[in-house]
Amino acid sequence: MALRVVFAGTPEFAVPCLDAVLGTGAEVLAVYTQPDRPAGRGRQPLASPVKQRAEAAGIEVRQPQTLRDADEQAALAALRPDLMVVVAYGLLLPRKVLEIPRHGCWNVHASLLPRWRGAAPIQRAIEAGDAETGVCLMQMERGLDTGPVLLESRTPISEQDTGGSLHDRLSTLGAAVLAEGLAGLVAGRELEARPQPEAGVTYAHKLDKAEARLDWSGSAEALARRVRAFHPWPVAEAELAGERLRIHAAEPVAGSGVPGSLLPAPRGCLHVACGDGALSLLRVQRAGGKVISAADLVNARRELLAPR
Repeated sequence: MALRVVFAGTPEFAVPCLDAVLGTGAEVLAVYTQPDRPAGRGRQPLASPVKQRAEAAGIEVRQPQTLRDADEQAALAALRPDLMVVVAYGLLLPRKVLEIPRHGCWNVHASLLPRWRGAAPIQRAIEAGDAETGVCLMQMERGLDTGPVLLESRTPISEQDTGGSLHDRLSTLGAAVLAEGLAGLVAGRELEARPQPEAGVTYAHKLDKAEARLDWSGSAEALARRVRAFHPWPVAEAELAGERLRIHAAEPVAGSGVPGSLLPAPRGCLHVACGDGALSLLRVQRAGGKVISAADLVNARRELLAPR
């Protein structure tokens, strides 16, 4: 008899995991996802990526506002799931929900727990300068990302990684780890549940657009990491020579001066003094404009050329 699974997820990150469940031959009883949200210029309701994938696969989609409602819990219990797989769902699961599936609830989390529990583990790992990260398959319990880890997969964080590139890589790794866990469950293999250590707990707080505003008094290394972490959202921005710019790519370079001032730089480059070192702006965006190179900005604003 096929494993009876309920899947809960919302963003693009969760879609490969849904595909991994489908690829095992499990019976996906229903997919839970966040209610449609207004999006785009017309603010029309938009189905989540997980909902779109589920409907394409002919799976029932449920979108409750909460799972704390007794009727919603009864409807879930009526499905008689063996397992509930949760990937970036966006709703907390009450204890009664965690107890419904025969094998409990599994979560795919994009960090090496207990580091970076919480909402934005991918971006916080880059911002902090971590050398590596990964994904964990976790047995869920009532605490926030506190459950024992069943499987994990690691990946280095390169100096070129952005929030977007690392998101995509961890999404793929998460699907592979989930597929491995499901294969073990179907084969009757016991997955060792490794309790998380108390040491090393950190929290990845939700991103706030206000954090994207760069303060030139910071170190160039830290600002460059923030630019990478906050791309493609919310995108770093800063004040430069009286203009607010969105900064899509930058790298630390040698240099010193009054923070926020322009420094002599090779032709077509923009070097900005920071509290420690300097930041070379590579790709920027003016208000209402498209993403352009630093060279294009210099051509448009010749006054940005610092004395050589």
